[in-house]
Amino acid sequence: MTPGPISAQITDYANRADPYPLYAELRETPVRREDDGTYLVSTYYEVRSLANDPRLSNDTRNRPPGYARVGQPAEETGLPPSFIFTDPPLHDRLRDTINRPFGPPHSPGFLDGLRGDLAGVVTELLDAFEGKDQVDIVEDFSYPLPVTAICRVLGIPREDEPRFHGWADALASSLDPHAGDDGREKAQRAREEMGAYLTDLIESKRRHPGPGMLSALAPDMTPEDLEATAVLLLVAGHETTVNAITNTTLTLLRHPDTLQRFQKNPDLAVPLIEEVLRYEPPVQFVPWTTALADIDVAGTTIPEGSPVWLMLAAANRDPRRFKDPDRFDPDREDNEHLGFYTGIHYCFGAPLARMELHAAVPELVRRVKDFGLLEDPPPYRANAVLRGPRHLPVAIGGLTA
Repeated sequence: MTPGPISAQITDYANRADPYPLYAELRETPVRREDDGTYLVSTYYEVRSLANDPRLSNDTRNRPPGYARVGQPAEETGLPPSFIFTDPPLHDRLRDTINRPFGPPHSPGFLDGLRGDLAGVVTELLDAFEGKDQVDIVEDFSYPLPVTAICRVLGIPREDEPRFHGWADALASSLDPHAGDDGREKAQRAREEMGAYLTDLIESKRRHPGPGMLSALAPDMTPEDLEATAVLLLVAGHETTVNAITNTTLTLLRHPDTLQRFQKNPDLAVPLIEEVLRYEPPVQFVPWTTALADIDVAGTTIPEGSPVWLMLAAANRDPRRFKDPDRFDPDREDNEHLGFYTGIHYCFGAPLARMELHAAVPELVRRVKDFGLLEDPPPYRANAVLRGPRHLPVAIGGLTA
C-alpha cells in the first residue's frame, strides 16, 4: 500500500480507478482514527447505525475550527445551507416542503409525467450514434441525459440547459474534501453565475408560474432557501446519475456474459441496476458529518466534535453483510445496499435517478451492437466522493432501430 494516512490515499487520484483494496484495508479496523482526528467508519452495520444516529450531524457548521468544511460555506455564497447540510427540525421542514411537488403523496404523478421526456431524450442521444464506430458514453450519453432531467424537474427553460453542464461539474468538485484552492475557486465562480441566473428565474416564476419545482415551491420558500435547494438538486441530481449510468455501462462491458444475458432478458434491469449501485456506487463516501456527542461504535469512542467519514462504498462490500462482496452478481438477493445512503438523509432524488437508469441502460444495451471498451481503466473524474469515469470511450458495431 502507498504510505501515508489512508484518507489521503483514498482521495489520491492514483487510486481513483480502483479504491476497493483501500476499502478492504479500512474494514480491518471498522472505526479508524486518522492523525488529524477524523474518524473513518467503513463496515456495513456501523455505517448504517451512524447514518441513523441523531448524534451525528450533517450540518458542517458544527465542524470544530481547523477542520475542512465540505461544500461552500454560507459566508461565501450568501445562502443558507441546503437541506442535505442541515439537521432536524430544520432538515425535516425543508425536506417535507421540497417533497410536496416532487412526489407522493402530494404529487403522485409528477415523476411519471417525465417518463415520456426521458425516453425521447434517450432516443435522440442514441440516434446520434448512427454512422459512428466509436463514442464516448459519458459525453455522448450519460452526461446529457441527467442535466436535461433535472432541468425539466426544476422548470429550467430548455434553451438554458447547456449552461448547467459546466456549473454542475464545477459545483460537484466542492464536495471533495481535498478539492484544493483551484477546485474551490471554480466552484465559487460557478456558484455566483448560477446564483445570478436563478435569482432572476425564481423571481420570474413567482410572477408567472409554470411547470416545475421552482414555480411550485416559490410560494412556500424564501428565495434564498429555494436557490440553495436548486443548486443541491442540480449537483446531486446530475452528477450522481451521470456516474450511475456510466458505472453501469462500464460494469456490463467488463462482464460480457452478463451483458449478453441482459440483451436477451431486459427484465434483468431491476436487480442488475441495484447490484451496480452496491458494487460501484456513484457516491463513495459521506465526508461532512460531525459527532455531536461521544458515540461508541464497534468498541471505539468517537469523541464529541470529531469529523466522521461514512464510507458507503466500503460498507457495500462488507463480507459480514454481503456474500462474496467483490463479485458482481445481478442475481444477488437481499441486496439492501447503501448506494443511495440511508436514514433521514436517504437520497432525495433516488426515485428520479432510478427512473433515468431504467430509461437509459436497457435502451443502450438493446440498440448498440457489438460494443466494447477501448480503454480500461478509463480516465476518472478527480472527485473522490462522486466517483465515476470522466470519459468512457467504446467501439460500437452499429445501431438497431
